[in-house]
Amino acid sequence: MKKRIIAALQIGSDSKGTSVTLDRILSFENDIKESNCDVLVMPEALLGGYPKGSDFGTRVGYRTSEGREEFLQYWQQAVDIDGPEVIALTKLAKYCGTSIVIGIIERGGTTLFCTALFISDNGEVVAKHRKLMPTASERLIWGQGDGSTIPIVETAAGRIGAAICWENYMPLLRSTMYAKGIQIWCAPTVDDRDIWQISMRHIAYEGRIFLVSACQFKPPPSEDDIKDKAWPKDKPLIRGGSVIISPMGEVLAGPIYNKNGLISVEIDLNDIVKARYDMDPMGHYSRPDVFKLTVNEQERPPIFKIGNDTLKEF
Repeated sequence: MKKRIIAALQIGSDSKGTSVTLDRILSFENDIKESNCDVLVMPEALLGGYPKGSDFGTRVGYRTSEGREEFLQYWQQAVDIDGPEVIALTKLAKYCGTSIVIGIIERGGTTLFCTALFISDNGEVVAKHRKLMPTASERLIWGQGDGSTIPIVETAAGRIGAAICWENYMPLLRSTMYAKGIQIWCAPTVDDRDIWQISMRHIAYEGRIFLVSACQFKPPPSEDDIKDKAWPKDKPLIRGGSVIISPMGEVLAGPIYNKNGLISVEIDLNDIVKARYDMDPMGHYSRPDVFKLTVNEQERPPIFKIGNDTLKEF
């Protein structure tokens, strides 16, 4: 089997906005091209931004007008799937000959979604995954995805799928993706803690799959940018930790901290077969006679109409 190259690009959203962040991504065009990578993963919420430290003026029982204005500004920096930012990324994918998985803040009308966008190596948007469970205060600003966006996508390197940040801690989501035949697990994130590295190694080893985690790196913020005035002056807002892991849970590249950078590694999908010799999570180790997993993959639009004794999408 021909060996392939998978990669992670560690950069962060620019506080000046989405257009500046896009320019930052495109500045790595030559590095991506020269890496000859077949799959490239970029961090969570890279286009649109992860508003770490913001509270959007919310306390239990009330919201402020200042918080509503902050949400408007955040919404304005979000991305449309058919918008110019995504078009620029499709051109990047085609030029570099790589499939891209990138975290964006997606506008769905006036609701925002934390989304992983899949772009093929010939420059087509082929799928998206909306974060199923925004974590903690993220629920103030992001809607919930549904089961219709849990894709497994064929690429030159193998079958890929994505779980965004703390979705990786959802056991049934992991089981779903294993059952769909994922070979390369993509984990866009902003989680820079040491325990994240343990979780990534566990998932790769549990699923006997390759794993690419791409985390944002954001340096210490200026006093004008920081939302939490108690934040240590010299501490990065997000320190990174992008990493690539083998089906046996071994670190192949990274983690890298406190800098922007591209990491890549050559892989052989035969390593998945060898790893599953003694533990195949959806094969000889699955016990379907005991356990059953049901997944609702129906899209859940906000409006249905009733007719002919059936529910129909409006």
